[in-house]
Amino acid sequence: MAVLRFLILGLFSGWAASYKKGDNVTLYVNKVGPYHNPQETYHYYTLPVCRPDKVHHKSLSLGEVLDGDRMAESLYFIRFQENVDRKTLCKLTLSEKQVDELREAIEELYYFEFVLDDIPIWGFVGYIEESGFLPHSHKVGLWTHLDFNIEYNGDSVIFANVSVKDVKPFPLEEGAGAAVGGVGVGGGSLTVTHTYSVRWYESSLPSARRAERLRDYSFFPKTLEIHWLSIINSLVLVVLLLGFVIIILMRVLKNDFARYNVEEEGGCDDLDQGDNGWKIIHTDVFRFPPFKSLLCAVLGVGAQFLTLATAIIVMALLGMFNVHRHGAINSAAIVLYALTSCVSGYVSCSFYTQINGQRWVWNIILTSSLFSAPLFFTWSVVNSVHWWSGSTQALPATTVLLLLGAWVLVGFPLTVIGGIVGKNRAGSFQAPCRTRNIPRQIPPQPWYKHTIVHMAIGGFLPFSAISVELYYIFATVWGREHYTLYGILLCVFAILLSVGACISVALTYFLLSGEDYRWWWRSVLSTGSTGLFIFVYSVFYYRNRSSMSGLVQSSEFFGYSLLTAMVFTLMLGSVSFWASLAFIRYIYRSLKMD
Repeated sequence: MAVLRFLILGLFSGWAASYKKGDNVTLYVNKVGPYHNPQETYHYYTLPVCRPDKVHHKSLSLGEVLDGDRMAESLYFIRFQENVDRKTLCKLTLSEKQVDELREAIEELYYFEFVLDDIPIWGFVGYIEESGFLPHSHKVGLWTHLDFNIEYNGDSVIFANVSVKDVKPFPLEEGAGAAVGGVGVGGGSLTVTHTYSVRWYESSLPSARRAERLRDYSFFPKTLEIHWLSIINSLVLVVLLLGFVIIILMRVLKNDFARYNVEEEGGCDDLDQGDNGWKIIHTDVFRFPPFKSLLCAVLGVGAQFLTLATAIIVMALLGMFNVHRHGAINSAAIVLYALTSCVSGYVSCSFYTQINGQRWVWNIILTSSLFSAPLFFTWSVVNSVHWWSGSTQALPATTVLLLLGAWVLVGFPLTVIGGIVGKNRAGSFQAPCRTRNIPRQIPPQPWYKHTIVHMAIGGFLPFSAISVELYYIFATVWGREHYTLYGILLCVFAILLSVGACISVALTYFLLSGEDYRWWWRSVLSTGSTGLFIFVYSVFYYRNRSSMSGLVQSSEFFGYSLLTAMVFTLMLGSVSFWASLAFIRYIYRSLKMD
């Protein structure tokens, strides 16, 4: 309970503090990193900058740590509603090596992030100027003066940013052996003076709405707008698919029922004489599949992620993830993943018992490790790369132990409890027809009914319904955007599930009409292959829609993109399976069989 309480507390941070005139407003330095690699971040004090003799770090929530935050107190002295004009922060004597470090950081477009009253403040470390062709000029400058502009309303800070509008960059030449910019240099060192100014401006925006002010600010480029074309495209696709399934498929079924129900006499075993199509395999269609435990684990974990995704979107619609709560979505995902483990255990073990599974303990272990094992392996590789490079994205040992404790003390026990409850409450498998002991021979199938073709069709159509929205999600996760269109996201999520269910039903019908009763795994793979399309899109996004590069960023991007594709495979595979099962039960129950 202590672990769970700590995780939940990470969701509720970031409220505006109250100040009196003259009160100290602490400015924390946080991290720096290449502008085009959002997940490659380093502690601000890894650069040769002004720093206190003893660094005091701020206590962070779990979400902030997962987000790569490493906030520490700075030398900036800011008092509430008191202006400061060109105050000296410190004087630094930089060695040639330190100058080269700054030059390299500036040439890689390093930006910094400060935090003042939970408000992020961004700016670039330096300035690059490229001019001329012959001769070519390449100038690198360091911003040694920062102007802080802070807005307040009453006793609350509303907004803050930093500007270098009227400041000239301090030039950094190759090496440090000569006088630079009129500043004395000697003995292979360079002396730099850092200064800052503070300006306070009164705002009419109440503190409860200060998140709106940050959303309107654009240090990073803004591309997220309400994209009605994407929604209309998805809605049209859903309408067409629903029309296909409901109208065309039901008319075909109506003709099948009329033809199959002409002969009402005879038992269930006599109906396959002289018939063909899906009716002739009624004694095999409910034959339990191979790898039953794995199938049930897929269905259980898929149901868990379906619950988790719905809960996160609903929480976002309720306004629980505003821009001032650093890493709140990360904390929420971890808490919900642990709590919804009971869903995976219940669904998996319940269905496993229904289809006569005997090794229910092994089923629970497989269910609990089906996603957590690949997650741990991927995280180990990515975290090792971050640790090797010194990035703040590498999790501290205490955070690793906390997450491990959350899984061992909360996630796994809930999976076991859910599995036991599901096993005890599981009824019998409701099959309209009995299954023969000897399986029927499956006739040769045409190429368009092979598994790979069904996977291509069943994966592409759901992917096309979310392809436009997927760009905005990637721009948020792997970029600098704050996603706020959660209502649209909920609509697209519902569209994705609807399209997946409809496609699965249609493909299952075509499979059964060819007298192939191996629909169990086929229904999971057909729509679950959407995850493969999403991973292919992630490769396209990396190469053509982003400027990410380097081992650190690439390992994190492709590692977690693989996990994302796996999540969609499990979630959509579960939805498509239950849709196919409901459809098959319906059509065979509608036959007139004694």
